Amino acid sequence: MAFNVVSYSMDRPRSTVLLLVLITLGLGLQFPRIHIDTDPENMLESHQPDRETYRRAKKDFGIRDMLVVGIVDERGVFRPETLIRVKKVIDRILEIPGVITDDVISLTTTNNVTSAGGMLQIRRVMDSLPATQTEADAIQQAINANPLLEEKLSSRDGKGIAIYVPISQKDQAHRIGAAIESIAHTELQPQQKLYLAGLPIAEDTFGVEMFLQMALVAPLTGFAILALLWILFRKLTYILPAMGVALFSVVWSQGLLIGLGFTVHIMSSMIPVFLMPIAVLDAVHILSEFYDRYPRMGDKYATMKQTMEVLFRPMLYTSLTTAVGFASLVFAPIPPVQVFGVFIAFGIMAAWLLTITLIPAWTMLIREEQFAKSFGKLRENRGLLAAILPPFGRLVLQRRGTVMLCAGLLFGLGIYGVTLIKVNDNPVNWFAKNHRLRIADREMNRLFGGTYMAYLLVEGKRKGDIKRPEVMRYLWQLQQVATRDPAVGRTSSVADIVAQVGSVLHDSDPKRRQIPRDAAELSQYLMLFQMSGEPGDLANFVDYDYRLANIWVQMKRGDNREMTRVERVVGDYTRRHPLPSGVTVRWSGLTYINMVWQHLMVIGMRNSVLGGALVVFVLMIILFRSIVIGFVSMLPLSFAIVLSYGLVGLVGRDYDMPIAVCSSLAIGLAVDFAIHFLQRYRAQLSVNPDRVAANDYMFSEPGRAITRNALVVILGFLPLLISNLTPYKTVGLFFALLMTISVIVTLAMLPGIAWYMGHRQARSNNGQGPPSDKEPEGVER
Repeated sequence: MAFNVVSYSMDRPRSTVLLLVLITLGLGLQFPRIHIDTDPENMLESHQPDRETYRRAKKDFGIRDMLVVGIVDERGVFRPETLIRVKKVIDRILEIPGVITDDVISLTTTNNVTSAGGMLQIRRVMDSLPATQTEADAIQQAINANPLLEEKLSSRDGKGIAIYVPISQKDQAHRIGAAIESIAHTELQPQQKLYLAGLPIAEDTFGVEMFLQMALVAPLTGFAILALLWILFRKLTYILPAMGVALFSVVWSQGLLIGLGFTVHIMSSMIPVFLMPIAVLDAVHILSEFYDRYPRMGDKYATMKQTMEVLFRPMLYTSLTTAVGFASLVFAPIPPVQVFGVFIAFGIMAAWLLTITLIPAWTMLIREEQFAKSFGKLRENRGLLAAILPPFGRLVLQRRGTVMLCAGLLFGLGIYGVTLIKVNDNPVNWFAKNHRLRIADREMNRLFGGTYMAYLLVEGKRKGDIKRPEVMRYLWQLQQVATRDPAVGRTSSVADIVAQVGSVLHDSDPKRRQIPRDAAELSQYLMLFQMSGEPGDLANFVDYDYRLANIWVQMKRGDNREMTRVERVVGDYTRRHPLPSGVTVRWSGLTYINMVWQHLMVIGMRNSVLGGALVVFVLMIILFRSIVIGFVSMLPLSFAIVLSYGLVGLVGRDYDMPIAVCSSLAIGLAVDFAIHFLQRYRAQLSVNPDRVAANDYMFSEPGRAITRNALVVILGFLPLLISNLTPYKTVGLFFALLMTISVIVTLAMLPGIAWYMGHRQARSNNGQGPPSDKEPEGVER
């Protein structure tokens, strides 16, 4: 019944093309409704427990995602003229819309705990501009004398000053960062450098640059595919419908996504680049088969009908398997990834429908005389592939034993490499090494206590639990445990404030910087601090009822592996040293959230690969009606994944989000070549049981079509390499590698396997080998 659609398209080409154009225009009208979301926090489901905890922590402690601004001067920043400029920068930052001014941490907005005349005094770190170098030095000395401020507000060497800028929403980070850079350009001297760091600015900037890159890369991908098709077929008129399939399928997929109200996230922004090379694959098979058959038949209608009869079934199954590979992403508990997978799968099936309608209809609209003129030249020159593939096919058949041995050794090496893989990611590393944010990340975390924020949330059962001396001491101990890890630069909590008050009240004696064992003394320290300071000075560290406390953990590195290790170190300590009764501890913060969703991504990708591979295997059994052939058809996929990921482990490349996504994307595509090879090989054997002739045939028309398809996919993804965003580079290079291995395995291994399968099939058919069962000259026994 589905084949009737092909016949209708060939019999009514104009109405078919008009209908497809109208559908495309209708879905294209949805594009103005686009809503863009670049917040990686939305990678988690809205009610995911860790996300709920982070949301509650931000509400309980007034925590905001923040930008960390660094002003660095190699001559030293604690000079009167430099501090004047720093104050101007801070004052103007406070005026930027979207900045939470009450929570900005800086020289002019943050309090220091000191004593004067035997009385506790809380005042701004820099409450007035220094007039002399001595006064400027006194500010630096006061910061270094307070563990709460040292390496937080200024670097230990005095060359850098940090400003912590909380923002109302993460999706404002890029705009606010640009405003701060503009302020610095006006207020700072050339030798004074400004750095912007922190996950919010990295993630929002990535979102902005991502769409700019897509606006560049997507057209380049289309142009690369068009150029390659022209090189392969040399006639623009004939390849335009293939490009129409690519363009229409992108519009259908993205238009439906937008029309149904889904946001365009980091993942779904990549749909055009992924879909275009995939969408033209079936069209390449049709064009390749048509161009090889037409010179013999000389009739476009008969040639197209025969071509579609031969290719309809394998094209349907390759489209289904590819769609299944992408649809398997629904197993990943990451909503944007699920949306990406579903709509790519829809786009692939839309491309299949467009291929079996638009290509035949367009072909029927071209005059017969044009075909006759074009294909007269084709008879004389069959092209480079026609010269290369037949000798290669005979070679791999003759040396099939050697090929199998080499393949086995490489597969073993790939498995070893897989065991070396390390799961790790860091959104800052999504930028090129010379990107200003990568440079800022290195410099800021070298100079200061850390720009990656995580939080340890301590919760008691009753009001006042945090005031209990044993609880306060436990907070203090947790901080000391965390700071032993090299990834942690500084920690801050209400315990630091209590210890600092105790030290200041005893003539700044460092030995008295500790937590009192007496509850009344501890409460007195807290009361003195609150009486001398401002009402909100403790708000970021403890709630009003002293039932909840928050330990700020500033990390110098934001890799998932680092966050995982710190979490494990603290967890080991809490297991060895039980928490005070009625108290619990839980991690939160943006750095921790990133670790959570990327961990879920890895698990989700594993599940999607296993689930998708199982479904594809079942489809192969249904297609070939054989478990053995179904298993053989999975070999290119298995080799592609194992060898590619083995290479990742062998070269020491981290298994990150882009590589995780590629694993499930490879499921459907890597098996496509095997489907076409095995289906056509079996069909040829059914006509002529001569296995040598069948192998020769496979490296003629079918082999050229498979190779052309592989080239389109491989080269179609290579434009991603020009991007300055590493996830795009990774996807482009890694996916091209996956497809290269897949087509090599198909053309090098399957001939030998098919030889033995053909022998078995022949003997099962007639009880003995066919006359051609004799080994051809030069073929290994």
